[in-house]
Amino acid sequence: MPRIAYVNGRYVAHRDAAVHIEDRGYQFADGVYEVCEVARGFIVDMKRHLDRLDRSLRELRIDWPIGRKPLEIVLREVVRRNQVFNGLVYVQVTRGVASRDFLFPADTMSSLVVTARKVNPALAAKRAEDGIKVITVPENRWDRVDIKSVGLLPNVLAKQQAKEAGAQEAWFVDEDGNVKEGGSSNAWIVTKDGVLVTRPAEHGILRGITRTTIFDVAAKLGLKIEERSFSVAEAKAAREAFISSATTIAMPVVAIDGQTVANGHPGSTTLSLRQAFFDVAEKSPA
Repeated sequence: MPRIAYVNGRYVAHRDAAVHIEDRGYQFADGVYEVCEVARGFIVDMKRHLDRLDRSLRELRIDWPIGRKPLEIVLREVVRRNQVFNGLVYVQVTRGVASRDFLFPADTMSSLVVTARKVNPALAAKRAEDGIKVITVPENRWDRVDIKSVGLLPNVLAKQQAKEAGAQEAWFVDEDGNVKEGGSSNAWIVTKDGVLVTRPAEHGILRGITRTTIFDVAAKLGLKIEERSFSVAEAKAAREAFISSATTIAMPVVAIDGQTVANGHPGSTTLSLRQAFFDVAEKSPA
């Protein structure tokens, strides 16, 4: 069955989906996006993802392309048409099509693209059994990483650098030597005392939706969380480390910059968070 995309009011074959060459997302990266996990026929944490989409749009003063309820219908319909039971649904909103000019265009409709694809959960489960490796890179992104912008070139370069180093993720590190977040994930450690630590999301990192839900999961499991900075050195000496995102849930990190974390195997705390996540997360029927 061919894939189907939604582009500005029309469901079209994925291979034929296109936007105008003067779309400001293409010209200026003037747009935002969200990615929701689809698991067991449910869209996971859709409300929180759309709440964050609303915030990103407001921060950039981009209008909603359609109402929120109609967008929920489109998300479900794209998932249905692509027969995605386990996978991802992607939403991108840009300021729209206008003659190339840095200033905001007047009377331009924002653009909307929604796509979905299948993912084999067995592959992610296998990766979680083995754990992943990360490298660290200096922070070189703009200051407003709290906005989920489509301007991701530093992230692309960092993740490519990770791949070439035999790793699966890159952690951005600030000038004080503290970990900020990954190229497409939030960063966590577990201390010797079993406390989960992640950097505060008030500034300098994206407030991850999966990160937020992990707070709920941790509460259910009776785990303590500290929102504070942690250094690369502390991460390497931690009992466990992991990343979180809609595409990875809680994914164990077993090595940082080539140095093994703890015994080099996924930790029990991370795996317990991963196992309990779906039971706690909000689930919307697709």
